[in-house]
Amino acid sequence: MPLSDVRAGMHATGRTIFSGSTVETFQADILGVLDNIGPKQSLILARLSGGPLEHTGVMQGMSGSPVYIDGKLIGAVALAFPGAKDPIAGIRPIEEMLAVDTFPRVAPRPSSPPFDLAGLLPAGPRNAPASAAFGDLRLTEVANPISFSGFTSNTIDQFAPRLREFGMEPRQGISLGGAANLPMGDPSRLEPGSMITVQLMSGDMSAGADGTLTAIDGNRMYAFGHRFLGLGNSSLPFARSEVLTLLANINTSFKISASKELMGVISQDRSTAITGTLGDRAGLIPLDISVREAGGRPTSYHARIVNDRFLSPFLLQMATFSAIDATERGTGPLTVGIKGSVEFENRPAVADIGGVYTGEGAVAQQAAVSTAIPLSYIMQGGFDGLRVKRIVLDIDATNGKRSLDIANVFVSRREAKPGDTIELTALLASDNGREVTRSVRYTIPSGTDAGILNFTVADGPQTSLAELRQLITTTPSSPDQLLANVNRLRSADKAYVRVWRQDLTWEVHGEELTDPPPSVALVLTGGQSFNKNANSKLAELTMDGGADVLVTGSKNVQVEVKP
Repeated sequence: MPLSDVRAGMHATGRTIFSGSTVETFQADILGVLDNIGPKQSLILARLSGGPLEHTGVMQGMSGSPVYIDGKLIGAVALAFPGAKDPIAGIRPIEEMLAVDTFPRVAPRPSSPPFDLAGLLPAGPRNAPASAAFGDLRLTEVANPISFSGFTSNTIDQFAPRLREFGMEPRQGISLGGAANLPMGDPSRLEPGSMITVQLMSGDMSAGADGTLTAIDGNRMYAFGHRFLGLGNSSLPFARSEVLTLLANINTSFKISASKELMGVISQDRSTAITGTLGDRAGLIPLDISVREAGGRPTSYHARIVNDRFLSPFLLQMATFSAIDATERGTGPLTVGIKGSVEFENRPAVADIGGVYTGEGAVAQQAAVSTAIPLSYIMQGGFDGLRVKRIVLDIDATNGKRSLDIANVFVSRREAKPGDTIELTALLASDNGREVTRSVRYTIPSGTDAGILNFTVADGPQTSLAELRQLITTTPSSPDQLLANVNRLRSADKAYVRVWRQDLTWEVHGEELTDPPPSVALVLTGGQSFNKNANSKLAELTMDGGADVLVTGSKNVQVEVKP
């Protein structure tokens, strides 16, 4: 039924599941139509009744419940007044839901990778959830309860604010029974009003969001009546679920469900609905995490996460945090070493991820964010052919703060000639007074011009800083260059010796071009995409700080090259 035919005073019937897998009916009395509450969007306002609704009100998990007048579908329950005593709902008109299919299904290539040094993964909802204000009350999208299994309670608390920004209400351990290896089911078991769960993660760690199926047209399905995460083009598996019970709540009641079998893939996640294809399988990314505590046996986690450029890094961040938090070392000094890799389907190259993190608190947060940033950079780089095959993390957690500061640097001589070898020694000191030394040798190349030669000994992040600035301002021209950018980041458990002098050099796509011919320099000087620096790197040497020891600090010494 078109929206133009809907009038106040009409009586409608809705369909949803209150218990088990049986679709039941409820009543809806049409109160009127709210025109233009959003850009080219309207809502049908209705008072619901029947079943448990007088007791529970409009529940989370009812999003997408279809509503009919004289057997004709008018739309789906989508919005409600949180905390209201009366079960008054906003019904999304069905024509707005069907319009989701008019969007193109091929995601455009980003113009530049949104690489975020602060680790905000992702940056938040691209559009705020639809709402309409009535005095102090607000008609908002019915939140999708998202259930987590296998995560620590502290993980849910840490990430709940971000999840709520996306319109999801996190719950722990009350759903997703048997979600680890769900079989593919028969889509003919679905009908309008059926409970579905969009699965974000399955295995030893599981996550999924509940809602209701609105309509089926051939092998196409429509649900929710509002956005899930606002991802646009997507590839998210969804399952048929059964309702275990209803939990009435003073603020917002919700359904407690259990996923039973996979049914298809969500391909569009738009402001008025999600839509997808029945019978399809989504390609998921295996995630293997091994955590070892000092003197203990490793604990392994095996899961599969959705393949999405925004969600995959966020889920990796949550999984890493939970794996570290589960070691019960959340307070006091802690050192975490992570060695990991990202494998790809269509190329032998891997991306190395991880590092060493230590401190008195918030170590798990720092490690989780830093591990997810490279994956975010890879997946948001815009190369559709760079398909992630597998993610592997090996985590070592140790009591105590394992760090060394670069306290001083010594050179064997202050003056030298081309061809001479210089020994460079760094003194590394810990908080408890322990000191170690590391040494490297550097031979001045023949033909080196006279002048000052600088030796800067610095930790990995500081050594990488100049290249990071270049990475966030340029777009890689190929997948290989993108992976090279990731693997160029230095490890935090080593000190790096940068040998440089104050000669003009250029950075071209993250690579240093030292002392180019005058004709090339003229071209580079006029190019806006090239950075010009006043220091030229001649060599880079590495000093090992030790296994899972964080190295920090920076020192510089100079040697004068004589003719």
